[in-house]
Amino acid sequence: MTSIPHETPGEPNPLQALGLDELRCRTSMKWRTYPADVLPLWVAEMDVPLAEPIVRAVTEALALGDTGYPVGTAYAEALSAFAAERWGWDGLDVERTAIVPDLMLGVVEMLKLVTGPGDPVVVNPPVYPPFFQFVEHLDRRIAEAPLGADGRLDLAALEEAYRRAVAGGGRAAHLLCSPHNPTGTVHTAQELSAVAALAGRYGVRVVADEIHAPLIAAGADFVPYLAVPGGESGLSLMSASKAWNLAGLKAALAVAGPGAAADLARLPEEVGHGPSHVGILAHTAALREGTAWLDALLGGLDDNRRLLADLLAERLPDVRYRPGEATFLAWLDCRALDLGDDPAAVFLERGRVALNSGLAFGAGGAGHVRLNLATSPEILTECVRRMAAAVMS
Repeated sequence: MTSIPHETPGEPNPLQALGLDELRCRTSMKWRTYPADVLPLWVAEMDVPLAEPIVRAVTEALALGDTGYPVGTAYAEALSAFAAERWGWDGLDVERTAIVPDLMLGVVEMLKLVTGPGDPVVVNPPVYPPFFQFVEHLDRRIAEAPLGADGRLDLAALEEAYRRAVAGGGRAAHLLCSPHNPTGTVHTAQELSAVAALAGRYGVRVVADEIHAPLIAAGADFVPYLAVPGGESGLSLMSASKAWNLAGLKAALAVAGPGAAADLARLPEEVGHGPSHVGILAHTAALREGTAWLDALLGGLDDNRRLLADLLAERLPDVRYRPGEATFLAWLDCRALDLGDDPAAVFLERGRVALNSGLAFGAGGAGHVRLNLATSPEILTECVRRMAAAVMS
């Protein structure tokens, strides 16, 4: 028996607002990369209308012609208030923030501050594919410390990666994905404290990608890396883009712990020219006024996680799925289906459904796919039906 979706009182579930015909009118990457007969559940775009406060903020800015260069700390102030209310963290000091064009370009700028050309950057695969692409384009070296079989940080592997990274006497960084993409793992305070202790011992600088932090499932608790003991020398990148579907309205924030304030102060002034002013207005409105919409979304995502588990149990029982504690992404182990290292290619060719290939996520990705849960229950159901048909064909 599949789960029945519900709505959060006072705010409708945004995942149930748009039909497939409306979504196919969109011109973004998710809906224009593949032919019209392909059902796209891949790239991190949500099938939702925007929260009303965001629409209002952007519309008012356009009506005023307020489309110039960004200035001020409104975005940082909104994030600080959100962090205090949502995560009980009062340590986000607006004076230790800087606006950056988007999260991954912010990662690049933070890595420039704490490493040099040829230095190693530790990552925890399977992990967000742009980690590999951006780090290598920056002329840094990837050093892998894979997740454990349980999908959590393997501290022994991490310590070994740190030890090797600094063995030559140079600088090293750890690009930490928290919450983790693609597994949806929410690192605990104990795990993050252990990471901070190891980083302090080996002199490794932690740069945390915390873009999925607002997208926490019921029963899980997000802990900012900068809030744990020893995290004071870390750097974090945060944004409203994933939680409120604002990828096309570019803006993110770099946040420094007290021990990294001097590093952030060295950020070139021109980096702050890169974010979109309209994007900053949208992100600020999301954080200040979009929490009811977010709560309704989180309820819908919880429903979809249960629905996906039920659908897989009914139609594809050999697929292993551990519902994530965060994000709107599902990491599916399809190795028992005997579809080879890239089952996403099979699902696309035979089932006309687009998922992310696990191969791009590094070690541990072969035989896996990443599925975007942020869609309607009807589309999710049709996706699994097509996947099952692809296996049977």
